[in-house]
Amino acid sequence: MIVEPWVELARARTAAGDELLLRHRGGIFEIRCNGYDLMSNRAHRSEEALARLALAQTSAAAPRILIGGLGMGFTLRAALDVAPKDARVTVAELLPEIIAWNRGPLAPLAGRPLEDSRVELREADVAAVMEASEGAYDVILLDIDNGPEAVLCAINSALFSERGLRKMRRALGAAGVLAVWSADPSPRFEERLEETRFSFRSEEVAARGAEGDPRHIIYLAHAR
Repeated sequence: MIVEPWVELARARTAAGDELLLRHRGGIFEIRCNGYDLMSNRAHRSEEALARLALAQTSAAAPRILIGGLGMGFTLRAALDVAPKDARVTVAELLPEIIAWNRGPLAPLAGRPLEDSRVELREADVAAVMEASEGAYDVILLDIDNGPEAVLCAINSALFSERGLRKMRRALGAAGVLAVWSADPSPRFEERLEETRFSFRSEEVAARGAEGDPRHIIYLAHAR
């Protein structure tokens, strides 16, 4: 059997020197960070579950939603699919290249969610957005890197720290919901959630919904 080769579409580099690669093969798109798999359109069920599970927890009639990390747009698409028409969704994405890819070759994968009128896209660090937005959000969805236990890009490490969690807590309004995607369970992150006075539970979600799939973790947290 002839295996189709990967075709490199674009590269990006963070201020910290991390390198991201966008490549394509036979309908599959991948983004890699420093040579490791970061995300792909082969397995995005858990990214969609991140949005659905979190929005099911909010009682806000017109929720204000912050998504940290645009990725390939699957979390944003799922949020838009279940959010009411009066919802407002802010997406914070640090890298302009990721934004350009989502307006270019990746746009059709999630149904062009950036074109929805409810979306405000900000080219910014989600930590900075939260720091400047005390009590502004009913739901915060973090789909950053591979989660707190498997950070590939050094720039993302601080987000999952105690200080990062305190920023999330301040940015949430009363009865706000924090949801964090993670490739694996993270006991250390759970300890930090406790230390920053979050009540939380975790949900296991199959990457593609198929038997034998990797099980990803969704952390759902509320400030105590």
